[in-house]
Amino acid sequence: MNSILLIEDNLDVRENTAEILELAGYKVTTAVDGKDGVEKAQLHKPDLIICDIMMPVLDGYGVLHLLSKNPDTSSIPFIFLTAKVERSDLRKGMEMGADDYITKPFEKLELLSAVESRLRKFQLLKNDYERNLNGLNSFIDDIQGRSALERFLKDRKLNYFKKKQFIYMEGNYPNGVYFLNNGKVKVYKIHNHGKEFVVSMLNEGDFFGFTTLIEGDVYTETAQALEDCEVTCIPKEEFNNLIYNNKEVAKKFIQILSHSLAEQNDKLLELAYSSVRKRVSISLLLLFDRYYKGTSDVVAFSISREDLANIVGTATESLIRTLSDFKEEKLIDIKEGKIFILNEKRLRSLKN
Repeated sequence: MNSILLIEDNLDVRENTAEILELAGYKVTTAVDGKDGVEKAQLHKPDLIICDIMMPVLDGYGVLHLLSKNPDTSSIPFIFLTAKVERSDLRKGMEMGADDYITKPFEKLELLSAVESRLRKFQLLKNDYERNLNGLNSFIDDIQGRSALERFLKDRKLNYFKKKQFIYMEGNYPNGVYFLNNGKVKVYKIHNHGKEFVVSMLNEGDFFGFTTLIEGDVYTETAQALEDCEVTCIPKEEFNNLIYNNKEVAKKFIQILSHSLAEQNDKLLELAYSSVRKRVSISLLLLFDRYYKGTSDVVAFSISREDLANIVGTATESLIRTLSDFKEEKLIDIKEGKIFILNEKRLRSLKN
């Protein structure tokens, strides 16, 4: 049973609205003003909040502002219940993060339809989607419907990139967001002295190039195929429509886009303050976890020494010496240019 918090200072409206919702099968908690509403929202964590705007002590805008600052309540769907119908009032509420408006007086069906719609969309955003093209399509289909999905697919471009081919380059203006449907891609930056540093290694199911698009600036990094790749380009207009016109879609889409951001930051921190030996082990394990874990009993890396050195952030010569040490210690083996992981546990336990 979904729970709803109703914040309304008018006794008649509060009781009548609560009765309609309870008859429809919802569990309803009521609050007599904004202050009471904030306290009950934080206490009960309802599935939906319906809130009047004009109230004593704390108005509806204040309620929304306070709840949006609290991580425990910021994602709860929020519907304003108000007699104010000025466009400026509607815009103010929506800009603050309200999901919908219901104006008084309202019909029972209007109230229930708005509640059902918001709860349904909120539940969809809790779903887990496969990190591939089918998962992306399912997400868009669930949120916006089949017609929107068809428009989305119609404008999307499918591109094939050969190994070492550039997908985009530093200094270019973005035309869209990229989705890696197949293959492996590295994203790297060039230091002022010409040194290359790999900032991320991308795998099937990853989005990339979106940060620059959101910032509205040129690319500050380069994306290059590590092997033959299949890449989907999501047009800029479509991406902006998803992000800026639907708060719920934006939240879920951002979660998909940044699923590994915290992990990448941890890896970069380790790479920045560790010895070369430790950094090489971290980089090998990063590749192991990212691409090969669980794929076979024998793990072999097919990556150029230059690329691996750029991930580690060291000279190629230093990398080769460290790999030779690892081979002597039977942590890895090297055959025909491929690196075989022999002792994952010991690699993970290496001291700095």
